[in-house]
Amino acid sequence: MDCLFCKIINGEVPSTKVYEDEYVYAFRDIDPKAPEHIVIVPKEHIESANFITADNSAYAAKMFEAAAKIAKELGFDKDGYRIVNNCGKNGGQTVMHLHFHLMGGREFAWPAG
Repeated sequence: MDCLFCKIINGEVPSTKVYEDEYVYAFRDIDPKAPEHIVIVPKEHIESANFITADNSAYAAKMFEAAAKIAKELGFDKDGYRIVNNCGKNGGQTVMHLHFHLMGGREFAWPAG
């Protein structure tokens, strides 16, 4: 499989890891859009949110748990943060591996896009 995020998880492509557990790998985005911009990916290849099922939904839950832990560890949990998931081409997804963008360290505007 030629998946960038699978290669990052497997150590084939370098990344700046900020968190890892049995289910999740998280690393700093190479093109950050906020002072803190972390990409959170499940260790199982799930193409997008469209492919979350009863069999793999624990990975999505673990991604949210990791987001809360990371925000607290990096110190932006109290001021607030944004979790973004782009799903499919029109949603802006460019890597076809489920992932969350965890962003903090500044105030965000709404609407988002």
